Amino acid sequence: MTRIFNDPADFADEALAGFCDAHSGLVRRVEGGAVRRSRPAMPKVAVITGGGSGHYPAFAGIIGPGFADGAVVGNIFTSPSAQQAYSVAKAANSGAGVVFTYGNYAGDVMNFGMASERLTAEGIPTENVLVTDDIASASPSQAEKRRGIAGDFVVFKVMGAAAEAGLDLDSVVRLGRKANSLTKTIGTAFSGCTFPGADQPLFRLPEGQMGLGLGIHGEPGLFDTELPSAVELGKELVRRVLAETPSSTSKRLAVILNGLGSTKHEELFVLWRTIAPLLREAGYTLVMPEVGELVTSLDMAGASLTLTWLDEELEQYWTAPALTPAYRRGAGGFDVPTSTATEAELEAVTAAEYSSTENSRSYAAQCLKALDTTAALLRTSEAMLGDMDAIAGDGDHGRGMVRGSAAAQHAASLAFERGAGAGSLLAAAGDAWADKAGGTSGVLWGAGLRAFGERLGDAETPTPDVLAESVRAFADRIASLGKAEIGDKTMMDALLPFASSLEEHVASGTHLEQAWLAAAADATSAAASTAGLRPLKGRARPLAEKSLGTPDPGATSLAMVFAAVGPHFTAVPVPAAASN
Repeated sequence: MTRIFNDPADFADEALAGFCDAHSGLVRRVEGGAVRRSRPAMPKVAVITGGGSGHYPAFAGIIGPGFADGAVVGNIFTSPSAQQAYSVAKAANSGAGVVFTYGNYAGDVMNFGMASERLTAEGIPTENVLVTDDIASASPSQAEKRRGIAGDFVVFKVMGAAAEAGLDLDSVVRLGRKANSLTKTIGTAFSGCTFPGADQPLFRLPEGQMGLGLGIHGEPGLFDTELPSAVELGKELVRRVLAETPSSTSKRLAVILNGLGSTKHEELFVLWRTIAPLLREAGYTLVMPEVGELVTSLDMAGASLTLTWLDEELEQYWTAPALTPAYRRGAGGFDVPTSTATEAELEAVTAAEYSSTENSRSYAAQCLKALDTTAALLRTSEAMLGDMDAIAGDGDHGRGMVRGSAAAQHAASLAFERGAGAGSLLAAAGDAWADKAGGTSGVLWGAGLRAFGERLGDAETPTPDVLAESVRAFADRIASLGKAEIGDKTMMDALLPFASSLEEHVASGTHLEQAWLAAAADATSAAASTAGLRPLKGRARPLAEKSLGTPDPGATSLAMVFAAVGPHFTAVPVPAAASN
């Protein structure tokens, strides 16, 4: 149990602040996470790791020469936002491109993907390397669906060393993907972890049982089995991983026996006493094995075994020096300054400076009113949306929508004060919504608002056609990220009918205000109709039957918001030139 905390909601932020202060000679905190204290003398590929908190030393603990250039740090077991990833990458970039590397989880894939698009659009070459080492989470034929667990460490280490050696972006990415393809992990849990402030662990196991095939976000094993002796457990872990031996002919292995948070080193050494001889008897040479806590899950009791089949190239980077707060290997020769001379260089993204026309500024005021209305509406609807979501979900939709809309409204107000036009104002609102809301709906609303704003731009007052195209950009962006369709019982069941209806009415010459009203009515009707659907996406999918009879909360909130903001988006100011 986590016993040292203040407000549990602030635990992750306070832990990151304390870490950065304790290791200020190596790392520096920036918006969204942390980066190296010192910048490279010459441009090099920036290797950025990331994910939720609760896994220390992953991810911030491995920032430093020979390893990561930065880490994006989300809340406990929660994906960091696209804005956080973007900010850390901007701070760590030194001119040779950026590669994000992280475990294969839906929220991480969405958020790091969106950050990559923004960076690429700004001329910063950006790639993503996903880790999929967990053999228990999908069959070999569906290896691309596997989770990333302790194998993260090997992949990150290889990529960090390759970048330190001066390899270009394509080469670093190639090595990371090669390392991932040759890395396999199996884990087991003995007890669940407990969040700060919680009085119960996320799961319990019967006495004398263990959960085989655990995740690193507090998930139990995929199936429970009798807790064996250390010898039998070691045999079982080795058997399962070697059963997935790749086609590589290598007989040299990088090996990690990883503790999940409260399994003592002495226990791991007892387990290693069985594992190491079994691997050697199978003909393998163990190359700089690691036994200890490298990728944890708060205070979970458990262990995992990771094997990476090394070729000459991978071994070169696995054994290369590294100097980080939590991990050091042959670090002689690294010159790490302890001064703050590079403080200014490492500042995160500075406040935006906007360039917009008078016409767009006038319409930006209408957009700000729309966001004010949205935030107020969702505050009053929070309980209703939460109750609706609790039928077959986790009940947090109302809270998430309130957090997201409030953050969006605040960011939009600041952007407006700094001279933002309509497009930049909505893009800033979208980034803030995704950053603060949490959950998949927060990511999708944030991405949609940014796409809406990018289509509007900062130059002109939108015509009805442009406004309809902006709504379509909102819908297309969400569809491309969430992969949902009409009938899946998601927000798309209301959003797609709204976008199509608005386009049809605008194309037929209907007055913009009436076109929006008609589209909103169609969206409201479509949202109500989701009561008869079984969810095919999202967290409600496993409880599909319980969901019958209740409309989808995401579709409901979207229809409510679009109906409420119509008067603001359709009150298009008269262009300045036309009023003279």
